[in-house]
Amino acid sequence: MSTESHRISDDEIRSTVSKWVRTTWDPTMTLGEWWRHLAGSGLAVPSWPVEWLGRGWTRAQALVAHAALRAAGVPGPPAGLGVMLAGPTILRHGNDAQKRRFLPGIADGSENWCQLFSEPGAGSDLAGVQTRAVRQGSRWVVTGQKVWTSNGHLADRGMLLARTNEEAPRHRNVTWFALDMAQSEVEVRPLREMTGRSLFTEVFIDGASVAGDDIVGELDEGWPVARTTLMNERMGLGGGGGAVGGVPGRRGGMLETPAATALVAGGQSRRSSGTVLAMRGRAFAELAELAQRNGRSSDRLLRDRLSDLYIIERVAHMTGQRARAQRGRPGDRSAESSGSIGKLLGSRATASARDLGVSMLGPGGMLWAQDRSLPGALQELCLFSPAVSIYGGTDQIQRNILAERVLGLPRE
Repeated sequence: MSTESHRISDDEIRSTVSKWVRTTWDPTMTLGEWWRHLAGSGLAVPSWPVEWLGRGWTRAQALVAHAALRAAGVPGPPAGLGVMLAGPTILRHGNDAQKRRFLPGIADGSENWCQLFSEPGAGSDLAGVQTRAVRQGSRWVVTGQKVWTSNGHLADRGMLLARTNEEAPRHRNVTWFALDMAQSEVEVRPLREMTGRSLFTEVFIDGASVAGDDIVGELDEGWPVARTTLMNERMGLGGGGGAVGGVPGRRGGMLETPAATALVAGGQSRRSSGTVLAMRGRAFAELAELAQRNGRSSDRLLRDRLSDLYIIERVAHMTGQRARAQRGRPGDRSAESSGSIGKLLGSRATASARDLGVSMLGPGGMLWAQDRSLPGALQELCLFSPAVSIYGGTDQIQRNILAERVLGLPRE
């Protein structure tokens, strides 16, 4: 945490952002150009260190800055797993050369990242990954299969967990690589979900090449690096990831989009899909509006259920804030515990929103609108909701983490 983060107030942050937008915003810019300006100012990821494209602010202060961008009616920073997972992992475990190579593309949205952890036989138990990396000179040749890879078809780079030592024990035999996804030896196939979307993909790797310089952390010591990635994932999913931006990277297709039309009012003007309702903790506001519109705001039972949902969403949000504030303090396990608690709260909030929303729709809850209306979003949420309790580590895994690593209970 920098000295500046102690000195600056929330009002000063809002004023700083407002002044910067007034002097920088140009509606004729492309989204890629806008993101480069945002990254250069340190406002794309303000919680990163000043020397690495940030402002050294706390994560709570970064949320204030991103809210100020939304209030100014301009696009927020790039969305995706680069800012959420890859950047924090590289900042903690990468060397300076890797930070210079990878962090600028994450901050300015020119590169998109995906997470290549889960496999058909190694989902919740990542220590059992079978994807292998074999050394050939100064490079590594990777062969294996990954699954449930979010937006793998849009990624320029992947956070790859691969087995590099057949003799070492579990948790001492894997390495964290930064994989170039543009290789012909990397094939990405969409997985069609019940919603009709393909948020997830499966990735087949047949002899792809990775440089030794692309190992983040130490050889065969990828498990501590992966734990950092997973902790950030839990905190992002459980407490909301902050500002909503467009899809980064060349494959995302948004870099050349006019910034003024790419994301109206910072991406907040469109009605949420069911997946966004689940991941962004906005279900209460949508359902309360639906109750008022349908003349049911005085229904006592409905008001009780809406109150319960509001409490869950607020507790999840505050838990995420606490986790981000505690992260990085030596010997402090509250960030990890808060990440798991936040993830569990997110699952609970999603299930509550699904049940309440479908009950409010009545018979219409059995239909499928396939549009951006609120009924359409709730119908999609009904189909998408099982994924929330699975991705990022199942609810059962989160409870094991809390029991073993936080409460010190014996392993199974």
